[in-house]
Amino acid sequence: MADYQAPRRDMHFVLSEVFAAPRLWQALPALADVVDAQTAEAILEEAGKVTGNSIAPLNRRGDEEGCTWSAEGVRTPSGFPEAYRVYADGGWVGVGGDSSYGGMGMPKAISAQVEEMMHASSLSFGLYPMLTAGACMAINAHASEELKQKYLPNMYSGTWAGSMCLTEAHAGSDLGIIRTRAVPHADGSYSVSGSKIFITGGEHDLTENIIHLVLAKLPDAPAGSKGISLFLVPKVLVNDDGSLDARNAVSCGSIEHKMGIKASATCVMNFDGATGWMVGEPNKGLAAMFTMMNYERLGVGIQGLAAGERSYQNAIAYARERLQGRAPNGPVEKERAADPIIVHPDVRRMLLTMKALNEGGRAFSSYVAIQLDTAKFSEEASARKRAEDLVALLTPVAKAFLTDMGLEVTVLGQQIFGGHGFIREWGQEQLVRDCRITQIYEGTNGIQALDLVGRKIVGSGGAFYNHFSDEVKAFIASSNGELVEFVEPLKEAIDNLDELTHWVLGNARKGSNEIGAASVEYLQVFGYTAYAYMWALMAQAALGKAPMDSFYSSKLGTARFYFARILPRIQSLTCTVRAGSTTLYELSAEQF
Repeated sequence: MADYQAPRRDMHFVLSEVFAAPRLWQALPALADVVDAQTAEAILEEAGKVTGNSIAPLNRRGDEEGCTWSAEGVRTPSGFPEAYRVYADGGWVGVGGDSSYGGMGMPKAISAQVEEMMHASSLSFGLYPMLTAGACMAINAHASEELKQKYLPNMYSGTWAGSMCLTEAHAGSDLGIIRTRAVPHADGSYSVSGSKIFITGGEHDLTENIIHLVLAKLPDAPAGSKGISLFLVPKVLVNDDGSLDARNAVSCGSIEHKMGIKASATCVMNFDGATGWMVGEPNKGLAAMFTMMNYERLGVGIQGLAAGERSYQNAIAYARERLQGRAPNGPVEKERAADPIIVHPDVRRMLLTMKALNEGGRAFSSYVAIQLDTAKFSEEASARKRAEDLVALLTPVAKAFLTDMGLEVTVLGQQIFGGHGFIREWGQEQLVRDCRITQIYEGTNGIQALDLVGRKIVGSGGAFYNHFSDEVKAFIASSNGELVEFVEPLKEAIDNLDELTHWVLGNARKGSNEIGAASVEYLQVFGYTAYAYMWALMAQAALGKAPMDSFYSSKLGTARFYFARILPRIQSLTCTVRAGSTTLYELSAEQF
């Protein structure tokens, strides 16, 4: 496996040259004194070092050793506790955290790049700080000041970790039927009892304490999702002075044995009258969770992108070195017994597909991150509202499309390795296994598609979508003649998506089955079209610089490949959306 090298040049290009993020940061008073271009560059340089040097070398070992369970707790693979301490000591757990409680306070546009580096180095490792950051976000947004002061500084510093305890054996996507209960006490605390499954980082040996955020129901809670509350339940109770007290009534009953991410502890967590404190208002637990859900779902999308980036780096190194056959037009390296496989058209097709999807995905994830920053930090109400609408629209696309493309890219990398891609020692098969979960957790990609079409398109009457469509059309209208080769297919793509969106809005009146039947393929059309917009923006940034720099000429060549060989996928997907739901319901359940 090739050594992982953080793609900092491309990250800089996307942030500074495509989206002019430093200019945005300086225009937002909350960020103007926090970050500038030089600060961002220094952060990404250091993040690249710590992820490449301390974490990436553990990836294969972590997969082979996995986590081990005993009655005393869960042990992570050798090297993980030491690497986590290096990562935490650098302040990386709190890179996007509130500076009032010890976080770095960086915008999401920067922390998204750090997340990509972390997950590309080791997706299993990255899940521990990712879950901690998510728990911190929910606490910071909804907990009392007392709870914030007591828990956030040690969580941002990486001294304590966090987990999110939602799922139960009978309640996955349908959280309204959870059975975990919380009984109030006179002192304001609660006794939390129940069992949760699939809890990432529910138990491990990386930190001295783990702060669980647990969804549970009060004794008088209304039925369904409107009766869910959120509770902070520490593994080890914390005294008023911040010191650790006795172990809470929280235990890990077992860990799952999984297809991938084996170095990430996926736990069954038992709460046996554990002491906890409510976060937010009674029966508003889901709302509190959804505060961080847009960030978490983008984070999972970035996991797919990260796995694809690692796959591409491995594949391109192998394709340059592996000698097999001769180029179709005759020998390229005549002094050698054969040519490197990168000369073959099909290998180049796969490599360019990987490159185009990775770089398009990096631009798209950064674009969504910038909308999150605008929604959070802008002082203009209209700008915040527009960004919030775009975040709502684009989050399910980011989660689902980035992970779908991530799996495609990891499989293509495996294919380039041929038989060696199926063998453990090269690392490609691990990337496929690790990436697969990203399409499933944090809301399956089918659920994301339903959210996009049912809630964000139909639910808003197309209003959320119009923000995106209007922006793309404004870009097309303002572009000059040099961009015509990219703008013309982009215009066809956005016109197609406009028409398809209007068709979906009209067809939804026929019944809910029509929304479900259209959703997955509609999201795919949206994703490819969004990437086309990203590639047109990148082509604009690269034009005029290409003759002087191979980086920019590579951008333009990859953009041409995307528009010629990948964007046309929307044509068959559009036909599938328009087929409707009839054929899905021709067979009875017994006929399957």
